[in-house]
Amino acid sequence: MKRLAIPVFLMMMGTAGAQTKSGTVAKKAPVKTAPIAKNKLASTPAIKKEDVEEGKVLLSKSDCLACHKVDTKVVGPAYADVAKKYPYSTTNVELLSTKIINGGSGTWGAVPMAAHPALAAADVKKMVTYILSLNTK
Repeated sequence: MKRLAIPVFLMMMGTAGAQTKSGTVAKKAPVKTAPIAKNKLASTPAIKKEDVEEGKVLLSKSDCLACHKVDTKVVGPAYADVAKKYPYSTTNVELLSTKIINGGSGTWGAVPMAAHPALAAADVKKMVTYILSLNTK
C-alpha cells in the first residue's frame, strides 16, 4: 500500500515525475517558460490629439522632410511605413526618439540617418507620436 500511496500522492500534488521499471520516481527537468508579458495596451496611454498636432507642426519646421514623406519613401522610409512597423506604445516612442536624436543605420537599409542632437527630447517625442498615429487612422 505504501508503494502505491507515494506515487499517487505526488501525482495529486502536481509533481512532475515518471515511474521507472524499478518503481522509483524519476524527476523531469523543470520546464522553463518565458515571463508572462504585460498587456502593452494597458500600460500605454492613449495618443493625445494635441501631441499629434504639435508633432506634425514640428516636423514641418524640421529638416526631416528632406529625407521622409508621409506616404512615399525618399531617402528614408515613409512615415506610414514606420507607423506600420512600430505600433504606438510608450516603448516605441522612446526607441524612435532615441534613434532620431542619436542617428542610426541598418533598420531600413544601408543609408544612415543623421543624428539630431539639437532637437529637444520632448519635441522629438511629439514628432514620433504624430508619425505613429498615422497607423491608427
